[in-house]
Amino acid sequence: MLKNNSSNFTPVSNVFIEKYMPKARGEFIKVYLLMLKYNNSGEMGANSTILASSLNLLESDILNALNYWHDEGVLRLIPIDKMGNYNVEFIDLVEDSKSKNKEINLLEALNKTSTKDMLNDIERLLGRPLSPKEMTTYLSWQDEFNFSSELILILLEYCVSRGKSDYRYIEKVAIAWHDMNITTIDDAQNYIKKTEDKWVKIRHILNYLGIKNPELMKPQEEMLEKWIIDYAFPLEVIEKACNICFQRLNRSDFKYIDGILSSWNKNNLKTLADIEKKEANYKSSQANRNFNSSRSQEVNPLKFNNFEAREYDYDSLEKKLLGWDKDD
Repeated sequence: MLKNNSSNFTPVSNVFIEKYMPKARGEFIKVYLLMLKYNNSGEMGANSTILASSLNLLESDILNALNYWHDEGVLRLIPIDKMGNYNVEFIDLVEDSKSKNKEINLLEALNKTSTKDMLNDIERLLGRPLSPKEMTTYLSWQDEFNFSSELILILLEYCVSRGKSDYRYIEKVAIAWHDMNITTIDDAQNYIKKTEDKWVKIRHILNYLGIKNPELMKPQEEMLEKWIIDYAFPLEVIEKACNICFQRLNRSDFKYIDGILSSWNKNNLKTLADIEKKEANYKSSQANRNFNSSRSQEVNPLKFNNFEAREYDYDSLEKKLLGWDKDD
């Protein structure tokens, strides 16, 4: 009979210790080891707040560490929603030959004129030389995502046009395109046009509200997308909601405007004509209500007016007061 004891240690790959640990920052190593411990002990998950508190770090340090190890190929971050949640997969570092095979494949790929031309075009777009890891990643999209060279260049052009040339950002866009099943140039151009139209409208609304800051908070961006895409309101309707907000609060308030537009959408008021008709009907009903109320007050007199009035002989009363009633 064997007595089983639960494991009180976390095994760490020698490949990690020898190859990755020496060049990594100390806080990044702490994050990796704690995540590895959670993974091996069967934890269902962890959030950045708990990790930061446990390691006496900032939440930004946790996110930077996870992105760093993702870029190094030590673990893989796979988005599962738009709320910043990820599946974290630890790569088996014992099988280090995979990275060597990638390097060999990269050397073979660079012998192809089409591949070299694509990478040269990417370097011109980014304005800097590519690292071997970036080259390998961009080339891997052809096999993993079924992206053509032209589609990859369009993706890079789209990111650069938005002022984003960071490797991690570009990779996230590629994953998002793959999840949206964008595999052709027409798919990409339609998506970009739709996205650009959305941002033209968003910038118009922000200017109308007097908001000049180009950095938009995520909740505000989601509200604007809801007004433009989900509710499909034209700009003049959104402007009217903004005007009502200004009149009532004397300032711009996203939640207040969202409440107005949500109410209009619920009542299927999609145009200015619909809204004006609704307002006219409301004013008419209010006027009729006030008129009927005043009429009812006239028809139904107050209760104390229902008493019968007494009749007095004022001449007789005057005589009594003066004492003339006793004179013969």
